Amino acid sequence: MGDRPHVRYSALPKEDNQYNQQQRRRTFGPSPSDRYEEEDRYNYDDPRFHYEPKQRIPWKSVALALFLLSFGSLLLLVSYFLFTGHMGGEKSQASGFLVIGFLMFLPGFYETRIAYYSWRGSKGYTFSRIPDY
Repeated sequence: MGDRPHVRYSALPKEDNQYNQQQRRRTFGPSPSDRYEEEDRYNYDDPRFHYEPKQRIPWKSVALALFLLSFGSLLLLVSYFLFTGHMGGEKSQASGFLVIGFLMFLPGFYETRIAYYSWRGSKGYTFSRIPDY
C-alpha cells in the first residue's frame, strides 16, 4: 500500500517574514535592528564550547617540577664553577654537568611557571595543563 516512487514534491515556500525583510532592506536600507542581529551573530557565546575542568592542584607534579628546577640550577652552578676553575675538575666533567643541568632545568622551569601562573589565576593558565602523576 502506498509505494509511490515517482511523486515529486514541490519546494516549501519561504516564510513571508524573510521575504518582507528582504524587500524592506532593498527599499529602505538596513535598520538598526538588522545591525544588532548581525553583531549578535558574531558575538554569540555558545556555552557548549566552554570547558572548565576542576581546579585540582597536582601536588606531585608541582613538587617534581620544583625539584627539577632547583637541582638543575644547582648542576648549572656547579658546571659554571668547574668551567671557571673555582672548583677542581676537568672540562669534560663541566660539560656533563652543563648538559644534565639543562635537561633538568628546562622542564622544571616550564612546569613551575605554569603552576605559578595558574596559582595566580592568570588568563590562559590552569592546573589542567600540568600532567598529573
